[in-house]
Formats: sequence, structure tokens, C-alpha cells
Amino acid sequence: MVTETRQILDKLDSIKSERDYIKERIVDAGIILTDDDIESLNEAENDLKKGKTRKL
Repeated sequence: MVTETRQILDKLDSIKSERDYIKERIVDAGIILTDDDIESLNEAENDLKKGKTRKL
């Protein structure tokens, strides 16, 4: 029983280490701009420069 418990704990430690590795390297999809996002931002900046819109 002690050996099995130790094996389980070792495996859990290994899984935690792998999880931590993944969490450090994962990219937050919310911070990636698509081509459409960039185009929309450019249009908004142009509208602002032309006076079609104003800052809040």
C-alpha cells in the first residue's frame, strides 16, 4: 500500500510539472489580433482622423 501511494504521488507530481510547463507556454487567444481585427482598427483610426468619429 505504501509503495502504491508513493507511485501515485510521484505520478501526480509529474502531471503537475507537465501542467505547469504547458501553462507557461500557452498563448492567450484573446490577445492575438486577426487580419479582420487589424483592418477594423485601421478603419477606426482613419475615421477618427477624418473627424467621422470622436473619442469618448
